[in-house]
Amino acid sequence: MGSRKIFQGIVVSDKMDKTITVEVRNLTPHPFYDKVVRRRTRVKAHDPENKANEGDIVRVIESRPISKTKRFALLEVVRKAVGSEERSEQ
Repeated sequence: MGSRKIFQGIVVSDKMDKTITVEVRNLTPHPFYDKVVRRRTRVKAHDPENKANEGDIVRVIESRPISKTKRFALLEVVRKAVGSEERSEQ
């Protein structure tokens, strides 16, 4: 079997309990025009301890299906967003 995919992206939503939405951006060449095209994918990831806040840069890893749309789990928070400490205290 293949290894599980690991993506790095920005948390765009942390409003759900134990779930974050991560936007993964990548550059890919257009198959016909050979121009580099920016693409984005939004994935929902399981965050059991609610560690990640909106704006954080995180790594997510592919996992078993956790719910209807959740297929990833939070691996680590790479960098906290500026001012995220004040939001978590409130």
